[in-house]
Parts: sequence; C-alpha cells; structure tokens
Amino acid sequence: MDSSTFTILSFFLAFGGISASIYFLWKDNQAKKALAKREEDISRRMYELAILKELGDRIGYSLDVQQIIDIITSSLHQFIEYSAVSYMLLSPEKLIFKMHLERSVHQKFVNDIRDRMLGSLSALLDREFNKKDVQEIISGAIIIEELDEPVRSFFNIPLVIDEKVVGVLTVADTKAGLYKEEEMTILYKIIQQASKAVTSLQGVVKTEQAKVNAMVESMADGVVMTDTDYRILVANPSARSVIGVQNKKDITIFDFIDNLQGKFDMRGQLEESVKLNKSFKSDEVLIRDKFYRIFVFPVSANINALEKNVVGGVVIFHDVTAERAIEEIREQFTSMVVHELRTPLSGINKISELLRQEGPEKIDRKDYDHYIQLIWSDSSSMLDLVNDILDVSKLEAGKFEVKKEPKDIKQAIANRLEFFKPSADDAKLKIIALYDPELPPQVPIDESSIKQVLNNLISNAIKFSLTGGTIDIFALHHKAGSKITDELARLPDKLTVKLPEDKFVNLADSIVVGVSDTSAGISESATKELFTKFKQLGNKPKTGQKGSGLGLAIAKGIVEGHGGSIGVWSELGVGSNFYFVLPLS
Repeated sequence: MDSSTFTILSFFLAFGGISASIYFLWKDNQAKKALAKREEDISRRMYELAILKELGDRIGYSLDVQQIIDIITSSLHQFIEYSAVSYMLLSPEKLIFKMHLERSVHQKFVNDIRDRMLGSLSALLDREFNKKDVQEIISGAIIIEELDEPVRSFFNIPLVIDEKVVGVLTVADTKAGLYKEEEMTILYKIIQQASKAVTSLQGVVKTEQAKVNAMVESMADGVVMTDTDYRILVANPSARSVIGVQNKKDITIFDFIDNLQGKFDMRGQLEESVKLNKSFKSDEVLIRDKFYRIFVFPVSANINALEKNVVGGVVIFHDVTAERAIEEIREQFTSMVVHELRTPLSGINKISELLRQEGPEKIDRKDYDHYIQLIWSDSSSMLDLVNDILDVSKLEAGKFEVKKEPKDIKQAIANRLEFFKPSADDAKLKIIALYDPELPPQVPIDESSIKQVLNNLISNAIKFSLTGGTIDIFALHHKAGSKITDELARLPDKLTVKLPEDKFVNLADSIVVGVSDTSAGISESATKELFTKFKQLGNKPKTGQKGSGLGLAIAKGIVEGHGGSIGVWSELGVGSNFYFVLPLS
C-alpha cells in the first residue's frame, strides 16, 4: 500500500470515528430529552392524580363548587408559575371574585384581571355583569402601588357543572409567553375531572331528591327545605298553596317573605335554627284565611360517628284550621251537654226532694202522676243523649256493627210513622208515607239501625216544620240509568221538595228513602256541615227542643255502614228533603 492510499484510508477511518461519536452523542441527547419529557409527563400526571386524590379526600361528596376550586387553586403553584390565580363564581346574590396573589402586584393588575373575567363570564352566559355585582376577596401577597407591571400572560378556563357555566378560572402573570399548551391541557383536565365528579354526584342527588320530592309532594302539610344559604331546594304543592304561588316554577325565600307579610319571620327562624342547631314551633298563625302551626328544624349530616354538621333547614306548615274548628265545636258541645244534663237532673232532683219530703200520701194523685211523668221524661232525654254519645264513639272506633237481613222497608217506615204520629198531631203537622209501587218486597238492611236513622230525620222534621205543614216519608226503587224525576212521579203524591237529578246519575240499583218537610229551609252553605259531629243549625226549633247535634252524624255512619250515602236538598222558604240511599247489590 502506497503512502497516498494509506493517508486516504486513515482520513476515512478518522472521519467515520468522528461521525460515530457525533451520532452516539446525538442519540444520547435525544434519549436524555425523551427521558426528561417522560419525567415531566410523569410529574404532571402525578400532580394531576395528587390533585384528584386530594379533591376526593377533602371534599368527599360535597357539591360546594367554591370549595372544590379552592383546593385546585391552592396547589397550582406546584407545577405552574403565576403572579395570581383567581376564580369568579355565580352565587344567588353576588358574583364571588376570589384572587390569590403569589407575588405582589399593582391594583391595576387586579382590576384588569377582574374586568377580563367579567367580560368572559358575560360572553359565556350572554348576560351583562358589572362591578356592582362582584364580591371581591384578595389573599396572599400584598398589593404594592409602585409595581406598575401589566398582565402579560393570561388564560381563562370556563367552570362547567352539568352542562351549565357556573364561573371561570384564571391564571395570570406579569411575565410574557409563560403558558404553553401542556400547562393549559393539564389544568383543563383537572377542572374537567372535578366537573364530571360534581355533575355525576348531582345526578345521584337529583335522583334521590326526585324520590324525596315525590314523597314530600304527597304530604298534606306544607314542606320547605333549604340549604345553609337559605336557597329553596324543595317546596311541595301544599307549601306553595300556603303563600298562593302554586303556578310559579322557581320560588325563592323572598317569595315566602313577601307573601307571609310579616306574620312569620321565616328567614330569621331558619337562620336561628341552622346556626344554633335547634328546632322551633310557632303559635297558631293566620295565613290567607287558614290557621297554621309552623315548625322549623335544622337538618344535620353525619361527619363521623361523634360529629354532625348542619346542612340546611326544614320548615313545616301544619294546617290546624280543621282542628281549631273541631276544638271550638267540641267546646260548644261540652257546654251544650252540661246544659242538657243539668236541666233534667235539676228537675229530677227537685221532684225527688218534693216526693221525699211530702210523701205519696200528702200529694194529689194527679200531681203525683205528673211528677212521675216528668222524672221519666227527663231521665229518657238524658239516656238518649248518652246513647247518642256511645253510638258516635262506636262509629269512630269502627265497632258499630251493621247486620243486614232481608226486611220489608215499608213495615219499618210504617212502624216509625205510627210512633211519631202523636208528636206530629201535637205540632199540628200532617205526616204520611208514600211508597213506590215498584219497591221490592224485601231489602237487605239492619232494621233497628235504619229505624234509628228514620227517628232522627222524622224528629228533626217535626221540630223544624211550620205549623199546618206536611211531612212526607217516602221510599222508592231507583234503577240504574233511570231519572230520579221519573221515579218520583210513581209516588202517590208529590213531594214538597224534590230530589236533585245530578246526585243520582250513574247510581246503581238502590232503595231511596227520605223525609220531606215544610220547614223554613236551609242555606246551601249550612247544608255542607249538617252531618258533622256536634254541628247544629242556628235555626230555632219550633218545639223549643234542641238536640245533641249528634243525630245526623250517627245517621250518616249507619247509612255508610250499609254501603250507602246520605244527603239533603233544601229550598229556602219551601222546605227540606233529607234522604239516604241503600244499595241493593
């Protein structure tokens, strides 16, 4: 090999060695870059997992978006540089603007960030906001007026829960060109994961809330549930009815405050209940012509086995109008019973004392018989009162037994007519029975209890009918699909007061029995309460006798025990027709 060939070969060998060294150096550099990128990615991923774990550990099942964003922003400095991190959230009353300063900045910097975020939120929600709507909270480093550095790096992330924008998160710095796609991507992912978690939890809450709402909506009491900020979570139809906003879609605490008109401080009682964790019960409150007793309770959730946290409040409007009316009626009844018992007892006591002092031999036989008759009459009236009270007690306890047997309804009516004819004659009233020729020979009834119903209706007719009037006791066979007017025409005589046609539409085969009188009549409003316990009309009986107010309630219980119904149709100045229907099936 000559020297020139050796030189060329040596050159190529040397060049190859340099090239190989450069290649391996490049490969090593690439590997280091890949390793650094991998480590950076792992670091970012670890940060992402750490943040998500911290969110899970610290908030659990919280739906407090502000708390979640606070956790995220408090640890952002671990992977991203910024002068300030801030968020702006929608709340029922204000926009919450919270900024944490990592380094001191000028006030203009803060104002610029706030204005940019207001603009972003206005654009996202297509709604105008201004500075008056903002509640501002600044933490971290202090504001130094001498630092006149503007915002040079800035990006916004929308905060979306259940497909609704609830705010924006902003990272900003005085340095330019800081934020790259990687930083923004990881922050987007964290926000998105937190949003998904809250949205998912809200879905569960909505499902459970729908179940609760279904139960609450069926309650007769008005129920209102609020959170600790007194936002209404549940208001059932009864609660809406209390304040007269049945058709309003979304109601707030202010709807209750306005419509309660100062009669009940709902906001104040809720605040006291929630803050002091104690319940409250009001006296009777008159709201829109009804009386309510209002209860306020705190709602607590278990933090652990030993500690509870108040998460809201419940207001219950319990309608006591009916209870109040019943109590008034009961007091009137008690007064009436005392009076009804005192008068005959006083008479019996005086007559007994007279008989004891004088002795039978000193009293004229006629007077003696009269005294005995008075004792019998007074004791009978007391016994009737006691029996009425016992019957009502049996009806309420479900112990009033109806034993049906096939009986001739005409015989039961004839028996009562004969019994009451002397009383009708004394009152100068004509009393007659009218029978439908198509009446079946036998009807399934408890004869003794049906006679008790007739006793009440006939005695009332005698008490209230005008002198010289007529009392008609009638019975007819009503057939399904027939008009009651046509069936009344089959009676041998016309009734003073007919029956209402609409009450007998779609009625099955049945027997209709009634007592039509020539009283002064009863107003429509009064007829609605006639069959209520202890309820008596203001009308003064013509005979001066007044009953216990239990007779019609007992009659109603007996008829309903037969599977039937009882009613009244009255015309002022003409008379009244009390009737009851007994099914034949």
